[in-house]
Amino acid sequence: MAKHWADFQYEIYLNGMAGTVPRLPTDLTRLEELTERRLGPGPVGYVSGGAGDGSTMRANRAALARHRIVPRMLRDVGERDLAVRVLGRSLPAPLALAPVGVLSIMHPDAEPAAARAAAAQGVPFILSSASSTPLEQVAEAMGDAERWFQLYWGRDREVTRSFLQRARANGFSVLVVTLDTPLLSWRPRDLDQAYLPFLNGVGTANYFTDPAFLAGLAKPVHEDPNAAVLHFLGLFGDPGHTWPDLAFLREHWDGPIVLKGVLHPDDARLAADAGMDGVVVSNHGGRQVAGSVAAADALPRVVAAAGDRLTVLFDSGVRTGDDVFKALALGARAVLLGRPYVYGLGLDGQAGVDHVIRALLAEFDLTLALSGHATPAAITAADLVEEPA
Repeated sequence: MAKHWADFQYEIYLNGMAGTVPRLPTDLTRLEELTERRLGPGPVGYVSGGAGDGSTMRANRAALARHRIVPRMLRDVGERDLAVRVLGRSLPAPLALAPVGVLSIMHPDAEPAAARAAAAQGVPFILSSASSTPLEQVAEAMGDAERWFQLYWGRDREVTRSFLQRARANGFSVLVVTLDTPLLSWRPRDLDQAYLPFLNGVGTANYFTDPAFLAGLAKPVHEDPNAAVLHFLGLFGDPGHTWPDLAFLREHWDGPIVLKGVLHPDDARLAADAGMDGVVVSNHGGRQVAGSVAAADALPRVVAAAGDRLTVLFDSGVRTGDDVFKALALGARAVLLGRPYVYGLGLDGQAGVDHVIRALLAEFDLTLALSGHATPAAITAADLVEEPA
């Protein structure tokens, strides 16, 4: 039976009868401002900051705002079903939680709290390689719920192979390979605070528990933590990878592989030629290339190039239910939500993440209905107009 996501608003109103109002805003665009006020400048800057002067983050939001929905009337939307099939998986809505590293800087419950919230709503949780919590513990927190693993594809093949083996053994079903971060970009908010969590061993949990990684250390991590951090930094990224190297990942992962960070249509074609299953149209939320094309502007061209050879997902700039609608209209099969759920985690732990997921999908459900559609599959590019830039 389809889940009635829109009913969350009535739950809120009924709770109001007893004098209870939501602990967090239901306008999810307000979460960043609240987080800025309540958390320290280092962690907040790390999550909300971007490359250069932030122009790519602004471009992501502006591109989505430029597309406007054209509602249709007198269509039967009394019964709606947001469920979709993505990469062979049945999802209750076209949404997954994007991979975000070092979540312990936002809340002590870190990745397990976000993962439990995702599992409770049936939404896939994508665990970052750079998590604060070993993948085994996150898997245990999720039970049988849908979980995907994001790989930062580093220099050490044995560590990569070990990560893939551990992820598969712990029920992670889809591999999401981030291509756009072989190096960290110039991020002034982090640089001005001289704030990089990895230098303190935060975000290294998967590495510091990995047998292949540990084999490269002269001493155990607890005996020489600085050496372990330096070893991590030396293998974390590899700017030398090229398209033929994907064969190694395909050889060692028997499930779907999705390449994250694709913005050019030719890269989508190369991904399909390499036997990949999908791409995420993403500019890393504006965190990697200052002056980059907005992800929503790149999306239609990538979708056209992918044709029926790849599943196209989308992230970068998604904050609201209407953003989800617009991304689907532009050709995405589902969206990955990043910063909003991280702000929810920072402000209210697992309950905050749960609030963000439910609020976003309630707003999407209502936007879908009020625009004249009963399923995500009914949305097309004809449902949008583009305002002049």
